[in-house]
Amino acid sequence: MELHFDRELSELRDLLLRMSAFAEQSVTGALKALAERDSALAARIRADDARLDELEKEIDERCIQLIALRQPKARDLRLIFVTLKIGSELERIGDQAVSVARRAIELNREPPQKQLGDIPRMAEQAIGMIREAMDAFVYRKADLARGVIASDEHVDRLNQQLHRSLTNFIMENPQTINAALNLMTVARKLERMADHATNIAEEVVYLCEGRDIRHEHESMKDVTDG
Repeated sequence: MELHFDRELSELRDLLLRMSAFAEQSVTGALKALAERDSALAARIRADDARLDELEKEIDERCIQLIALRQPKARDLRLIFVTLKIGSELERIGDQAVSVARRAIELNREPPQKQLGDIPRMAEQAIGMIREAMDAFVYRKADLARGVIASDEHVDRLNQQLHRSLTNFIMENPQTINAALNLMTVARKLERMADHATNIAEEVVYLCEGRDIRHEHESMKDVTDG
């Protein structure tokens, strides 16, 4: 019985990693579509989102079955709950990638824009945070997860800087307002991806230490900003 349960947990982990790889592929594809003005690729990213939704549903079903049939306790139960939550965060990352793909299609209707600002840096940071958060999950490294959480403020700052520079760009070049607003939306979606990576990292800390640290870094940010 225990051997079967261990195998089922391993299969669940592998399914979550497949979902993570697909979510990261969606993000990188959407950003490539944006950078290369590839509307066909952007359309594929939008169409492929259903696969991510199906993976989330399969993970949910397996977690429910494991809880109902195996009645796990302590650390195993924590792992199943964390897997459920991470699956939800990955699905939302996929949703953000679809939104970026939509904006890429919109931007392709406009003249090419050189004003990408910090979007490439934000994209690199967000993708790196997703990857490191999942590595922290696989290898049970709370310190790596905390590093992901600390990186979130950097992405927030890049988002704010980009919004300021694009606002100034609109004032100087009013004819670019549609393109600039689409780029602001892309930046906001990247910032949200980083938030989801942060949420995954917080779940990893809970998995490793049994300590719920959600919202702690937000409280510290409020103290710093206040």
